[in-house]
Amino acid sequence: MADPRGFLKVRERQTQPRRPVPVRIMDWKEVYEAQEKGVLKAQAGRCMDCGIPFCHQGCPLGNLIPEWNDLTFREKGREAIERLHATNNFPEFTGRLCPAPCESSCVLGINQDPVTIKQVEVSIADQAFEEGWVEPHPPERLTGRTIAVVGSGPAGLAAAQQLTRAGHTVAVYERDDRIGGLLRYGIPDFKMEKIHLERRLEQMTAEGTRFRTGVAVGKDISWGQLKRRYDAVIVATGATVPRDLPIPGRELDGVHFAMDYLVQANRVVAGEQVEDQIHAEGKHVVILGGGDTGADCLGTAHRQKAASVTTLAIGQQPSAERRPDQPWPTFPTLFDIASAHEEGGERRYLASTVEFVGEHGVLRAIKVAETEFVDGRRVPKAGSEREIPADLVFLSLGFTGAEPAGITEQVEAAFDDHGNVARDGYYMTNTPGVFSAGDAGRGQSLIVWAIAEGRACAAAVDQWLMGSTRLPAPVAPSDRSIAVL
Repeated sequence: MADPRGFLKVRERQTQPRRPVPVRIMDWKEVYEAQEKGVLKAQAGRCMDCGIPFCHQGCPLGNLIPEWNDLTFREKGREAIERLHATNNFPEFTGRLCPAPCESSCVLGINQDPVTIKQVEVSIADQAFEEGWVEPHPPERLTGRTIAVVGSGPAGLAAAQQLTRAGHTVAVYERDDRIGGLLRYGIPDFKMEKIHLERRLEQMTAEGTRFRTGVAVGKDISWGQLKRRYDAVIVATGATVPRDLPIPGRELDGVHFAMDYLVQANRVVAGEQVEDQIHAEGKHVVILGGGDTGADCLGTAHRQKAASVTTLAIGQQPSAERRPDQPWPTFPTLFDIASAHEEGGERRYLASTVEFVGEHGVLRAIKVAETEFVDGRRVPKAGSEREIPADLVFLSLGFTGAEPAGITEQVEAAFDDHGNVARDGYYMTNTPGVFSAGDAGRGQSLIVWAIAEGRACAAAVDQWLMGSTRLPAPVAPSDRSIAVL
């Protein structure tokens, strides 16, 4: 363990400093700054000798959190990144993007603020890249087996890296022009600059993973062709079908899905030209949905100099403390203040959108009503309607499942009742040799679940191809706990 009395000597939880709001909204660089080394060591030292580290239960990856906290406290950075990489292919991603269910399970969190696990994790990863400790690990021998991974998000990349290191020849197919999936075009740079993705892709390329961009499987090449060409195929396309809001005025110019807006903004930040870009400058923006994607839209609108930004949620404002039905060590639903919320904008709860209001085909406002609960259902309260000025509305209401993309027609892989690519207890669909991992098979969830499923699916594929495997399998596909649906 780290300092045996650290949690008694350092009782204050101190997270990474954030750049001042007036400064950071002028650019697209990451909000967080590196933590001072002495503070980081002290925070890692708060990790206690708890006997049963429930943080392991909170993390789908099974991260060895007490071990790398101890190594950070002892200033053994190289050993720390080795323990971190033992369970997590991409700690530089999860350390920035994961909501940290491990911290909700921290034993110290019973009566104090939990250990800053996420901060320690990202600091270990960043130091490792800076010091040159992250090196390629190509296989010692090749098996002669070939695998196609369709989708280059965290699940697909994790599966590809594991299988490449096991000696298989792996090709990752991505329909966009660059590798990364939502890591590339869905996550704004102020949350994760793309240098972190590029560095990891360089490592994977050096290890032997092959990348095929600009290929829409099911259209440019059929799933059947992939199945015939490769010994195994992994569907890791994510849950990309957005949930719509079919109310009057939905067709008006100015109502957009959140991801359409974010993808365009990310492309422009990357230096691309986007025709007819959805841009918030000088406009009144309303975001429907209070999750992470909505917060990403909020931060993006701030940087585009929106006149105002209002976030509406249909439900009640979450509690600042754990509810009785979400006791430790479960992952609670809490009122979250993301960095984007610090930058401005208004948040309203119990707001049901009933109509998009426009003139001459262009949005000018939305009509909302107070939400009331009738027989357990959330419905607009009659007589409480009011209008909110809106030039742009972004629908950030979650996702309903994976895109069909010809999967069923071309390889007869079935979808389940949730809109996900159905699979058995070993990640295989009803078509032998075709597997499903990440959000495509699980439904919309967390980045740690995507990576965990990618790793576990890789182990299942290796087992199916070779008869045995030495790859770790951290989770089973039937475990749907702490999913975000």
